[in-house]
Amino acid sequence: MGKRRAGRELLRSLSKKQKKHLREFGEEHPFYDKLLLLLPLHSCFPFQSEDSDKSSAESDSETEVEQVSGYHKLLATLKTSPESESEEEEDESESEEDEETEAEMDSEGLQETVEAEGGEEDKNDVPEEEEDTAEQMLSQEQADGTDTSCDPRHGVIEEFTDMKHESEFSLETNFMEEESGDCNADKRDSNPFKQHMDKELEDKEVEKMSTLPKTSSQSQWPRLGQLIFSSTLEKHKTLKADKEIDVKQLHLRKPLESTWPKVNKQFLSSVDKPSDSPFTPLQRELFCIMNSYRDLFYPERNALTNGEEIRHAYCLHALNHVLKANAQVLSNNAKRRDRKPGTDTDDYRDQGLTRPKVLMIVPFRECALRIVHTFISLLEVNDKKKIDVSNKKRFKGEFGSDPEEKPPNLKRPEDYEAVFAGNIDDHFRIGVAILQKSMRLYAPFYSSDIIIASPLGIRTVIGAEGEKKRDFDFLSSIEILIIDQADIYLMQNWEHVLHLMKHINLLPLNSHGVDFSRVRMLNLNSWSKYYRQTLLFSALQDPQINSVFNKHCFNYVGQVAIRNVPLTGSISHVVVQLPHVFRRLEAESVTSVIDARFQFFIDKVLPEYRDAIMSHTLIYVPSYFDYVRLRNYFKKEDLNFTHICEYTKKAAVCRARRFFLKGEKQFLLFTERFHFYKRYTIKGIRNLIFYELPTYNHFYSEICNMLKATDNGVDATWTCTVLYSKYDAQKLAAVVGIDRTAQMLQSKKNVHLFVTGEN
Repeated sequence: MGKRRAGRELLRSLSKKQKKHLREFGEEHPFYDKLLLLLPLHSCFPFQSEDSDKSSAESDSETEVEQVSGYHKLLATLKTSPESESEEEEDESESEEDEETEAEMDSEGLQETVEAEGGEEDKNDVPEEEEDTAEQMLSQEQADGTDTSCDPRHGVIEEFTDMKHESEFSLETNFMEEESGDCNADKRDSNPFKQHMDKELEDKEVEKMSTLPKTSSQSQWPRLGQLIFSSTLEKHKTLKADKEIDVKQLHLRKPLESTWPKVNKQFLSSVDKPSDSPFTPLQRELFCIMNSYRDLFYPERNALTNGEEIRHAYCLHALNHVLKANAQVLSNNAKRRDRKPGTDTDDYRDQGLTRPKVLMIVPFRECALRIVHTFISLLEVNDKKKIDVSNKKRFKGEFGSDPEEKPPNLKRPEDYEAVFAGNIDDHFRIGVAILQKSMRLYAPFYSSDIIIASPLGIRTVIGAEGEKKRDFDFLSSIEILIIDQADIYLMQNWEHVLHLMKHINLLPLNSHGVDFSRVRMLNLNSWSKYYRQTLLFSALQDPQINSVFNKHCFNYVGQVAIRNVPLTGSISHVVVQLPHVFRRLEAESVTSVIDARFQFFIDKVLPEYRDAIMSHTLIYVPSYFDYVRLRNYFKKEDLNFTHICEYTKKAAVCRARRFFLKGEKQFLLFTERFHFYKRYTIKGIRNLIFYELPTYNHFYSEICNMLKATDNGVDATWTCTVLYSKYDAQKLAAVVGIDRTAQMLQSKKNVHLFVTGEN
C-alpha cells in the first residue's frame, strides 16, 4: 500500500503534457528524464546474451520489484524542502522583469566527477526535474502491453528483443535474392570494399605501424583546401581530387545508384544541369576520401551551412559498406549450401567476430532520427517499392520531438538553433539491422549492422573496470567509426569519447555463437584496428580532438586531415570600439600551463581590477576546473563577486545577473559551457577578462559584443584582456588570424589591438 500511495503522489507531480505522453507511449518522454546521469553505470546495461533472452520472460517480475525499490531509494535522495522551493519562486518573481524567456536546459552529459569538486553549492546546482513513479510507470506499461526493456529508467536496462524478426534478419539463415542481380558483385577487383578488406597484412607491416612514426605529405584540393596525407607504410600514394564523378564508377550497391541523386537533390544548386554530378563539390571530395577507406578528419563542419551535406555523404558511405558486406555473406551462404563435401572452407571467410560493422557517434537524438530517415530514403527506390521498417512507430515516438516543448518567444543565434534543433536528449543508443529490402530498428546489438549512439549512451554500455555487468564485445569488429560533431562532446564529457576509443576493436571475451570458419583472419589476429576507417567531423580544431585522430587511428591505408589556417579570425566580427590587450604567460610544458595561468592571473592581472573603479568585470572561464579553482580563491580572499556555471539553478542565475547589472557585485565568473547551452546576453559588462581563449572562436566576438547591451555603455571606458600561451596557437589563430598569431608567438611582449567596429 505504501508503494502505491507513493506512486500516486509522484504521478500527480507530472504535467499534463507528461501524462499525455505517458498514456500514449507507456513511458515518460526522455526529454524530461534527468535521472540518467545520477544512475550508477552498472545499472544501465542494455542488452542480453542469447541464453538470457530465453529466460527473460520468467525473470521479469523479480527484476522489476528490485528495480522499483532501488529507484525509490534514488528518488529519496532528490527530495527538496518546501522552503528552498518557495525561496526559488520568490527569487524568480523578483527578477522577472530583467529576464529573457528561458528554455529548460536538457541533459548535457556533464562531468559528474567535477561536480563533487565544485563544493556544496554546486552539488545543489544540478537542475531538478519533476519526480517519476517507477512503480506506476511499470504497471501502466504492462497494462498497455508496451515493451519496457529498453527504458533506462528501470534500473537494469535490458536489450529490446524482437524474437518475431530475429530469423528474418539473421545473416546465417538467409541467402542472396537472385533478382538483386548482385550475386557476383564480390568478384569485382576494383571494388574499394573488396580491396580494403581482402588485403592481407604481413607481420612486418603490422610491426611497422606499431613502432615507426608516420610520414606525411601535403596536397591542395579545390574545395577542401590543404590536405595532410599521413601513413606508416612505404607504399604511400597521395590521392587526387576527382573533378567529375560517375555514380556507376563508385561501385555503389543497388538501390543506392538510383536513390542517391534523388535524396541529395536538395543540396545541389539549381544552376546544375541534370547531367552534372549528383554530389556537391564538398561531398564529391569528401566521398572520394571516404570511398578510398582512409581515415578522415574534417574540422570545418558547420551546422548552418554544410552539416546536412556531410551527414548525407557519410550515411551513403556507411550504408554502401553494410550492403556490400551483407551481400558477400549471403552470397557465400548460397555457395556453402551448394558446395560439394570436402571443399575448403577458407574461401568463405567474410565476417568479423561480431556482427556490428558501423558505429555512429552523434550528440543528440535528433541526429539519430535524421540518420535513420536518410537510410530509409536511400533504400526506397520509389513510392511503390517502400522498404519494411520494423518498430518505426516506437522510434518516432522516442526520437521525435514536440514543437510545443520549445518556448515560442525564445530568441537565440542561428547556430544555436541549428545545433539544438529537435530532441536534444543525449543519452541513447539504438541498433539497426539491414537485410536486402528490410530494416529493423531496436535490433539487439549482436544482431545489428549499424549502432547509433551518443557518447554517454555507449559509455553506460561499456561500463567501468571492476563492474560485473559491462560489455564491449560488440565493438570488436567495427569496420567504420563515424564521430560527428566532435566539438559538442567537449561541452558534454570528452572522457566518454576516450573511454570508447580504448575499448573498440578488442578481442571479445565471449564467442557469441560465431562460426569461426567464417571469421576473417584479420579479426582472429586482433588486427581489426588496422582495417578500421575513422571519420571524424568537427566545427573546430582542438588539441583533444587532434589527439584522438593521431593516437587512436591506425588505418593501414593512411589518414587524411584538412588543415586550413584562418586568415582573419573572429575579432573582425566585434562591432564595438574596444581595446584588446593580449597578455602572454610563460609555461614550460602543456601540463604546467594550468598552474602557470592561475598564478599569472592572481599575481599580474587580478590586482589591476581589485579597485572599485574597475567594477562590472566579467571573467570568462572555458574550463570548469579553472572555474572552481577561481571561485574558491575569490571566496578565500573575500572578494565581492558572483558566479554562473552550467550547474547553477535558474533562480541563482537570475539573481547573479541582477547583482552584476546593478553593480552590487564587482566580478562575475562565467563558464563557457553555460554560454554554450544558454547563450544569454549578460548586461552591465564594462571590463572583460578572458581567462583562456574560447573553444569556439565566434564566442569571442559574441562576448565582446555584449558590451553594447548596456544602456549607459556609450560613456563608459571598456577594456578587454586576454591571457594566452604558446600552446594556444590554434585558438589564437581562430581569433586574431594566422598572420597576427605568428607575430604574437615570436614576441614575448603584450600585444595591444584596437577594434573600431569596421575591421
